[in-house]
Amino acid sequence: MKKHLFVLLACLLSSGMLSAQNAHFTTSGTIEYEKKVNMYAVIKKVINKDNESWYTPAFESYKKNNPQFMTLLSKMTFGNNKTLYTPIQSEEPPTNSWFSDMPLAQQINTTYTDLNTNVSITNKKVFDETFLVRDTARKINWKITDETREIAGYTCRRANAIVMDSIYVVAFYSDEIPVSGGPESFTGLPGMILGLALPHENVTWFATKVTDMPVADATIKAPAKGKPVDYKSLFNTLTTVMKDWGEYGKKFFKIYLL
Repeated sequence: MKKHLFVLLACLLSSGMLSAQNAHFTTSGTIEYEKKVNMYAVIKKVINKDNESWYTPAFESYKKNNPQFMTLLSKMTFGNNKTLYTPIQSEEPPTNSWFSDMPLAQQINTTYTDLNTNVSITNKKVFDETFLVRDTARKINWKITDETREIAGYTCRRANAIVMDSIYVVAFYSDEIPVSGGPESFTGLPGMILGLALPHENVTWFATKVTDMPVADATIKAPAKGKPVDYKSLFNTLTTVMKDWGEYGKKFFKIYLL
């Protein structure tokens, strides 16, 4: 009986080791993301008693001519523990609606992150000016949960966090891609973030396709154009510019600093 148990245990261990040896991890390639913004919810939040006489008719007109969810595309290239997140310009003609110019409804960031040195460089469009924000990568205190889901063919685990003191973040990462990157400025999990949601901001980013392939280091180049700043100086600049904008300005302020 002991002999049979020993043989069974040896077979199980051998099988597990063989499975581990055959496991494939994606360390370089590209990821295509869809950013979806619930525009109806976003617009409702900026309507108040002081502006409703103008905003409400404009919102009703917007709903007649535009879908509830705006979809924007982006691509991340990654390799050698570096990532470059780049918006893909829409081929559709721009709408004439002012609401489509809201920062959450745009793709204002091209973000390079060197996870080896923990440095982030972002080309950020703010109104009519472009900043080049160079700083350490955003530190996020993630809380990993047991919830899982499949995204773009990869099993992902959920993690939650609060950033900028008030923005609730839900992320789904896969340790089958052992790179601690993600869309925009979201990093720091033990695997690539393939799904990201800011539920109270009504926006999500989800991967639709992962391509596992070698990537030349030279193709992952940090953006170089824009007014050089760090995060603190950008924060101070936006604080000064928007100090008299009230609640309306606060909503823009958060998005420009994401």
